[in-house]
Amino acid sequence: MPEAYERYLVPVLFRPFAVDLAGRAAASDPRRVLELAAGTGALTSCLLAALPGAEVVATDLNESMAEFGRTRAPGARWRQADAQQLPFEDGSFDLVVCQFGAMFFPDRPAAFAEVRRVLVPGGRFLFSTWGPLSGHGFDSATQTGLERAFPADPPDFLRTLPHGYHDSARVAADLAAGGLEPTGYQPLTLEGAAESAAAVVTGFLTGTPLRAVVEARGGNPDDPALHAVLTAELTARLGTGRVTAPMTAHLFEARHAPDPDPDPGSGSGSGSGSGSGSGSA
Repeated sequence: MPEAYERYLVPVLFRPFAVDLAGRAAASDPRRVLELAAGTGALTSCLLAALPGAEVVATDLNESMAEFGRTRAPGARWRQADAQQLPFEDGSFDLVVCQFGAMFFPDRPAAFAEVRRVLVPGGRFLFSTWGPLSGHGFDSATQTGLERAFPADPPDFLRTLPHGYHDSARVAADLAAGGLEPTGYQPLTLEGAAESAAAVVTGFLTGTPLRAVVEARGGNPDDPALHAVLTAELTARLGTGRVTAPMTAHLFEARHAPDPDPDPGSGSGSGSGSGSGSGSA
């Protein structure tokens, strides 16, 4: 699966946003960077290029993805890791980044609490999620094709998971629940380009969890007839030959705010009715 994901989907869907996110990451010149849900290393490679003097640690829950990433971005230190139980000491990183991974965290406040724990006070957390399905030309066409192929039980994976976590108020609430202070939000639309509609379909059916979703409905992800149905839908929308489509993501930024002073009025002499400093603020 990592090979198909890397060949057919990374250049089309993920690399354009990786270049942008790496540039944003470099703005604060961090020295120690942690990447969550790094996949095959699309963002990792861009971080290494944008931050040549930084230590970059890349993690993914899927060991096969992390193993593939080690070969693609060997300049990073790779580890298999669960974002909800990070194997790092408190305050280990200046920056944590995550491209299109937060949607898949089962307990997002718990993952965000882990981000806060491993950040230094004042450290930044940058991450992206996909916007609504309707704002993504490739994914929305693929979803329509799946509904045609499985009319009795259409897969809803794309709508509910990759495109199911974009409401800024909900994200801000989850960040706050994890102890992080939201500091920025921006929708961003970029254009993806693929060699053909058929290549995009191959990527989705052989390089993403859609493969298991199709199999759960008794389908065969390698079935030429299924590929033909999805390819026809993408071709109808995007054309023949090399195809392009707009893709909208949502970018979020938060920081590790210092803990508030539990007793800001306390100090030497406080509580005393006499003596120098009593009553001072």
